[in-house]
Amino acid sequence: MAIILLLAAVALIILFTGKLKVNAFLVLIGIAFAYGLAIGLPALEVVKNIKNGFGGTLTSIGIVIVAGTIMGTILEKTGAAFSMTQAILKIVGKKRAPLAMNIAGYVVSIPVFCDSGYVILTPLNKALAKETGTSMAVMAVALATGLYATHTMVPPTPGPIAAAGALGADLGRVIILGLIAAIPSSLAGLFWATKVAKKYQIDSDVHESYSDIVKKFGKLPGTFLSFLPILLPIVLILLKSVAEFPSKPFGSAGFQQFLSFIGDPVTALMIGVLTSLLLVKKESLGDAVGGWMSEGIKASAMILVITAAGGSFGAIIKVSPIVDFIKTNMVGLQLGMLLPFLISAALKTAQGSSTVAIVTTASILAPMLASLGLDPALTVIAIGAGAMVVSHANDSYFWVVSQFSNMPVTTAYKAYSSATAVEGLVAFAVVFVLSLFIR
Repeated sequence: MAIILLLAAVALIILFTGKLKVNAFLVLIGIAFAYGLAIGLPALEVVKNIKNGFGGTLTSIGIVIVAGTIMGTILEKTGAAFSMTQAILKIVGKKRAPLAMNIAGYVVSIPVFCDSGYVILTPLNKALAKETGTSMAVMAVALATGLYATHTMVPPTPGPIAAAGALGADLGRVIILGLIAAIPSSLAGLFWATKVAKKYQIDSDVHESYSDIVKKFGKLPGTFLSFLPILLPIVLILLKSVAEFPSKPFGSAGFQQFLSFIGDPVTALMIGVLTSLLLVKKESLGDAVGGWMSEGIKASAMILVITAAGGSFGAIIKVSPIVDFIKTNMVGLQLGMLLPFLISAALKTAQGSSTVAIVTTASILAPMLASLGLDPALTVIAIGAGAMVVSHANDSYFWVVSQFSNMPVTTAYKAYSSATAVEGLVAFAVVFVLSLFIR
């Protein structure tokens, strides 16, 4: 009965967030109350678990999400994202513009939401399409899939961070595995862009050349400083993971403790925020510390409450009879990584939001992860892979990609939505192969 009620709860989440467009926070908290009471938990126990789940989630990842969002805002406002793209263009060349934009999307979306990243890079994307005579459909899909790959699988993007917190996964391992899985996934999107999307000729509809845009933007931050706020926190988090290996490669005294301190996600992301201020011109420092940071904090608010509400739902599931049912019945099915992938893909396709799909799937699986014998870090990546399948009309990102690229909706379905399906399946294939070697 608890399983049936959980399926009903998930169906209601899809109905209210997808079709009726009710805010995901209200839906997740409301469903947590309804599910807890429906399975027979005492009313006071329901309230207690909802509060503990909400607060516990914010305790573990709240600061990280806020810091990551602030950092992304500063990278956007200072032109650092544009600077990183320029650096990539110099390496691969304008003749390989789709590859350049795919790589740029892969890098930029690590700290910046894919929607924002697409809007930021669209002027450059259109200018390159015009200058190289490439269809905007090709350039749009190449950029969009590059952004999508790291958005769903690589911290410090909020979705993967939330999943890692819910499942107790080591963040350093999640970053490494996410970056690995995102490379073939992103390149699969590029392949789809150059082989399928090229069938649709769409004009970039711009009059500015690449050179015009560079001149208009003015002096950009240096390449090293532009990449530093992204790379430094990642390196620090990875060092912490290495320092805490059972073999203790850095010993167990002061230096190891120092690495564990600076590599803690909270410390690392706050260092990232401070580093991002090096990108700000002196005359804009006041705006950055006041306005830009406030803008980032406001942008993180919705992510925080949805993520924490997912924690409340997960806390109710944890004390339900489902955990025992899984132990005695589902473990023998040996679905492995296919289970988190399918749950996440079903939620994503049905209700549209990748973040909601990731948070909800992690909340469902957290209480039963040990019983299923799944590696926490790989499970986070499998959930992220599922959260790409499929982006269509109920996803805000679908409309950002199609509208900013002048793609008719029917063309966007054929060129872009199909690309996200391929991208997610390739990511899952990588996860499956990794699961054969990681136990």
